[in-house]
Amino acid sequence: MKQTLEFLKKAGTYYLATVEGDQPRVRPFGTIHEFEGKLYIQTGKVKPVADQLKANPNIEISAMAEGKWIRVTAQAVLDERVEAQKSMLDAYPSLQRMYKPGDGNTEVYYLKNAKVQICSFTEAPIVTEF
Repeated sequence: MKQTLEFLKKAGTYYLATVEGDQPRVRPFGTIHEFEGKLYIQTGKVKPVADQLKANPNIEISAMAEGKWIRVTAQAVLDERVEAQKSMLDAYPSLQRMYKPGDGNTEVYYLKNAKVQICSFTEAPIVTEF
């Protein structure tokens, strides 16, 4: 999990894929945070991505950094605890102008049953799960 966290932080921006009906949806994200030994992402309840995650929690994340790319397949599990929201927002203070812990809009999700591949053109893939 630490390797995945470090890779996504190094990448800065990653792309989160969800499903809406039978249509894939992909958008850039930047929040990735460890809390209580789990990797978390964050979004707003009012955004379509939140509805997509509720309807189908299966996601895929992809990013590139230093000539390598990562693919993370997981289920996004909503954590409604204010403590989890606060931890995320403390890690990303720039979001605090739009989100507040317990505001009814801030949503954080941890990744469950994650399967990770880190690949490049010059090395064997690194495959892990958490």
